[in-house]
Amino acid sequence: MNYLTATSHQAVPTPQRLYFLLVPEFSFIAFAAIVEPLRVANRFGGRELYEWILVGRHKGPVKASNGISVETTCGIDEIDTAEMVLVCAGFNPRKYLDPAIRSWLRHLDRQGTTLGTVDTGIYFLADAGLVGQEKLTMHWEQIPMYSEDYPSARVSNELFEITPRRMYCSGGTAGIDMMLHKIMQEHGRELAPAISEQFLLSRIRTASEHQRLEVAARHNVFNKRLSMAIMQMENNIENPIGIDELAAAVHISRRQMERLFKASFGQSPIVFYLGLRLKRARALLRETDLSITDVSVATGFDSVSYFSRAYRNFFNQTPSSERG
Repeated sequence: MNYLTATSHQAVPTPQRLYFLLVPEFSFIAFAAIVEPLRVANRFGGRELYEWILVGRHKGPVKASNGISVETTCGIDEIDTAEMVLVCAGFNPRKYLDPAIRSWLRHLDRQGTTLGTVDTGIYFLADAGLVGQEKLTMHWEQIPMYSEDYPSARVSNELFEITPRRMYCSGGTAGIDMMLHKIMQEHGRELAPAISEQFLLSRIRTASEHQRLEVAARHNVFNKRLSMAIMQMENNIENPIGIDELAAAVHISRRQMERLFKASFGQSPIVFYLGLRLKRARALLRETDLSITDVSVATGFDSVSYFSRAYRNFFNQTPSSERG
């Protein structure tokens, strides 16, 4: 299959070269989702449209979060110029922040390189001071932590965000959609759908589609008002709203809300809401350097002692034990 045509007298364009910086514990599925559309684009395009080079902090294997090692062909000190660099990260990105990577990204940015991030790779651009006021995105699980670290950031829940000099991908399978969007822009509307079909995907998602399952699917609830109430709770973790206010926001009485939560979850809305806040607190404790006091404030607790008691009752361990 060849979805691109060229006359015999036309010179064959050189392929676009992309560099992927692999950070230890990077998300393997997110990395594969970015690379595989390029591979199939080359196959269906009838020529090499793209080439990619895998880069590490140093040349050699880099282990993904699933334990699989991927061999990089060069270290960052061997790359002085690049058209596009995508930073692929995953778990514990802050653990791998490195002055050499910071300097390298700044050097590339001064040269006009398009810089992109996959999953939590945004931490490396932010560490280098290369994130402005443009909208950015990352994996939904990391958004609360990043927002605590960089409160002025304009973080979206989009699958991906593309600007003239930046590409931000939320991770997971969203990389397929982002790269298909890129391929469509660069090589026309016929090639990208063919690649999508090759991956057994029925359609190409737009950037604005949800990262997460809808509330109803995540919590297995079918009542519209109940779903709306849970969404209000999830959107008001740092500044919790009262149950009466919550009921009014979804246009039901407090008694109706109590019945809905009891029937669906076997607990009151107050207890359910508390669980959401404590689960957010656990994520912050595990994945940020915020103090326990700051975590308690970020999840809506007025006192550290109350937060610690609630945390111990819910998880059967203290907040400090989450950090060894």
